Amino acid sequence: MTTLTYADYLQVDTLLSLQETRAPDTASRSVVLAEHFFIVTHQACELWLKQVTYDLDAAADAMTPPYGPEDEELALEFLQRTAELLRVLHEQVVALERLPLRHFAEFRPFLDGASGAQSAQFRLLARLLGGERQEGRLYRAFERLTEHNGISVTEVCARGPGAGVLNRIADSLLDVANGYWRWKMTHLALVSKMVGNRNGTGGSSGVDYLARRITLPFAQLRQLRAQVHDALVWEQPTARTQ
Repeated sequence: MTTLTYADYLQVDTLLSLQETRAPDTASRSVVLAEHFFIVTHQACELWLKQVTYDLDAAADAMTPPYGPEDEELALEFLQRTAELLRVLHEQVVALERLPLRHFAEFRPFLDGASGAQSAQFRLLARLLGGERQEGRLYRAFERLTEHNGISVTEVCARGPGAGVLNRIADSLLDVANGYWRWKMTHLALVSKMVGNRNGTGGSSGVDYLARRITLPFAQLRQLRAQVHDALVWEQPTARTQ
């Protein structure tokens, strides 16, 4: 029986063969390495996006009936891991700031119509999280979970730590949303720095297109938290005497 090796388990040879640069043979080594860096970073982002969407989907499932005895804690674990992975995605974009503009400009024409806006996993993530006008699957599942526990999201926010794991889930949802927003804002800043107001490779309007797609998920939860904040401020003695 053949012993499973690290390389076999991770399919390292296959993984390391997936970076196919498009720059012509006449391009300098620096340009080829810059494009290789560009490809590796985006491939890594897609791998992390796969884990993020899997974990958020699992979190939504755990908050959807029928419920098991550990589902609330499982949902919390998935959300907390996602918040950390969104930090990793943010750092991937920060790393791309080390892509020299002169090299990017040289290999960018060979991307043809390929664009990050075409990422199917990003669109899936957006559906899970929802936007400022419409809640996604994740928040709707959280609402069902609170109803199962005999309270509303409003009451969870009002009770704070007294709501136990439901309050920790609410906190983690906001951590995920903030991580998502931070990642997209950093990407917007990077694109603006690199190409200014030029159109995107996929035919989009570039920076303007990206800016319109940046949303801060869980608007209802934020509004409820704001109401709790206002109520707590009003309860302070200094507020009542003014």
